Amino acid sequence: MSRWAWAEIDHDAIRHNVEVLRRAVAPSAVWAVVKADGYGHGAIGVARSALEAGAEGLCVALIDEGAELRRAGVDAPILLLSEQPRADVARIAEHRLTPTVYTRPYVEALAALDLAAFDLDRLDVHLKVDTGMGRVGVAPGDAPALAEIVRQHAPRLRLAGVATHLASADEITDPATSQQLAAFESVLAVLPPTPVESPLLHAANSAGALAHPLARYSFVRAGIAIYGISPGHGVDHLCRELRPAMSLRARVSYLKRVEAGTRISYGLRHTFSRPTTVATVPIGYADGVPRRLFETGGEVLVGGRRCAIVGVVTMDQLMADVGDDPVAIGDEVVLIGAQGDERIAAEEWADRLGTIGYEIVCGVSRRIARAPRRSIGD
Repeated sequence: MSRWAWAEIDHDAIRHNVEVLRRAVAPSAVWAVVKADGYGHGAIGVARSALEAGAEGLCVALIDEGAELRRAGVDAPILLLSEQPRADVARIAEHRLTPTVYTRPYVEALAALDLAAFDLDRLDVHLKVDTGMGRVGVAPGDAPALAEIVRQHAPRLRLAGVATHLASADEITDPATSQQLAAFESVLAVLPPTPVESPLLHAANSAGALAHPLARYSFVRAGIAIYGISPGHGVDHLCRELRPAMSLRARVSYLKRVEAGTRISYGLRHTFSRPTTVATVPIGYADGVPRRLFETGGEVLVGGRRCAIVGVVTMDQLMADVGDDPVAIGDEVVLIGAQGDERIAAEEWADRLGTIGYEIVCGVSRRIARAPRRSIGD
């Protein structure tokens, strides 16, 4: 390892989480969302582990993400979650990806492809309906007409799925989810017939999968839950069986003794009230540790105990107050994960920073090597 900072990815946890979700949503299937490099966990490894555990398909945001999986030999269905630049639609066929559609020009661009050049007879598409998220999707009233345009391009195009996305599924008492599902059902009732006897229907993200049985349909698009992170505090009680898959670790690179009154880091914004030992840890905000984590009570684990981050987190390094206990250069520091009887979760960082666990793990940069979780004793 070229530096004393790394992330460990527990693929047993990913497989476990997929199995937990499969049991929870059965008879619906699970498709694993592996966009954003598997939410920072490594898309290729996550995809393989999820499929081994019984996921039936994968979801990505970008053509490049799907192409990376194909180059790695992943042969499962891969759904693009939104329309991509029309100039790039040939790459969708090239990599045998399933496009999501919600505008006529995009449907026409797909229909104009020379599918024979990619050894394809047809291209399956999924129609995205905006029932209230307000991000992308065809308006419910326009969905039947767009579905008919897809049908008119048969057999080159086939409407193989219909989807929507839930805006507040993690807030269980919010009526918006029920309203969205009612709008989705209204669309499904008036869509023109498709060549597919039972097109795939999907609406549920992780929170929808866990908390809203009526949203499960043909399959659920499980993202953050397969990484062992709760989609939101409103569904924390439904996530108890999930296991976090990422831990973020480093080693002490420098130690110094400081006196009471010493100030530290940029802006000298922390002043020590007592003599203590400060450990420098070679990981910083360029690696995904938010600069202001120290302001909100951020801690790390050293020797199985919590130690406060002191001073502004810098680009490549941070400092921790390790007190008077014996600490040596090279000792392991845990930023996210477990050490001894203590654990710091990604959700803890999120709560301190006023954000969500998704942003924390996605923010761990590519400067940090991902490694399989080590066995005890390694």
